[in-house]
Amino acid sequence: MLHGAILPKLLRFAVPLTLSTMLQLLFNAADVVVVGRWAGDNSLAAVGSNTSLIALLTNMFLGLSIGANILAARYFGAHEDEELSKTVHTSILLSLYSGVFLTVVGILGARTILIWMQCPANVLDLATLYLRIYFAGMTATMLYNFGAALLRASGDTQRPLYYLFASGVVNVILNLVFVIYFHMDVAGVALATVISQCISAALVVRCLVKETGPLRLDFRQLKIYPIKLKQIMQVGIPAGIQGMLFSLANVTVQSSINSFDDTVLVAGSSASSSVENFVYANVNAFYQANTAFTSQNFGAGNYKRILKVRHTAVAAGVLSTSLLGWLAILFGHQLLGIYSTSPDVVQAGMLRMWFLLILYGLDALMDVQVGSMRGI
Repeated sequence: MLHGAILPKLLRFAVPLTLSTMLQLLFNAADVVVVGRWAGDNSLAAVGSNTSLIALLTNMFLGLSIGANILAARYFGAHEDEELSKTVHTSILLSLYSGVFLTVVGILGARTILIWMQCPANVLDLATLYLRIYFAGMTATMLYNFGAALLRASGDTQRPLYYLFASGVVNVILNLVFVIYFHMDVAGVALATVISQCISAALVVRCLVKETGPLRLDFRQLKIYPIKLKQIMQVGIPAGIQGMLFSLANVTVQSSINSFDDTVLVAGSSASSSVENFVYANVNAFYQANTAFTSQNFGAGNYKRILKVRHTAVAAGVLSTSLLGWLAILFGHQLLGIYSTSPDVVQAGMLRMWFLLILYGLDALMDVQVGSMRGI
């Protein structure tokens, strides 16, 4: 990250990260696809109505993982091994605390929050069941995201991709088995997701334990170092708040759609939202790449290179995201048809996709540049 041509290295970092994020999205997308095709529109609406709510409840803590990534990258670039080790152990313990907190909030508050969101009465019970089971695995989700953030700080985006691929395959297989064979409906897809998240978390923890450098995780040294926690919070809390604000907007939109009390509209919007998330994975990849490159160069004192990194990351992010958005619209009927065989559901989804994705490159123009500011 500190020397040589920027674009090839940026792509080597961003492309595996895009694929990793897409695989992570497959956890929820596989749930939506399986219940949409084998359990019906009510189950599809129940799972889909949770998407924006899950993002709202988790984004604050995922923002903290960004703080851990930036701090670790800075120390990695500066070759401050002792400080990097303290960051690793603080981050992992913080992820455990965050996961337990989210599990308690998600399980106890699921039904109440869904009622606030005007979740249709005919899918409320199914949506509540899905949300409670999903949040039972939130500790594993947080552990994977913090662990992967630490690996990416050193430029390693490939091993998190492999771990997600392995757990993603398990998720899809279990979805099909639980729903088609055991007829478990939304409970089956939620349980499959939790099991998959535990697998990815176990793999990334095993990787950190087997590291030989300053990224090595030693359970005996798990400790919250107050200075490191403060530094993670200084970057992570604003990042989390930004994510929560966008999620709050999405929750407001979802509540408005729910208020129509039309299962077809809710299902179509849910399928479209899932496709949109795959396009956003590219935005997030170039944002994180820009953040990591900027943080390492900041730690190494290469200040002039930071501006070149920003220009390259923003241009690549805008062009690739615009292309993905247009392709999603072009093949929209086929993509939405994966989620539901209902023509009305597909038509409702296409309406949302046209409005959202035609200028989606502007999202990359905004978000990728934020990576430069966070990186310093």
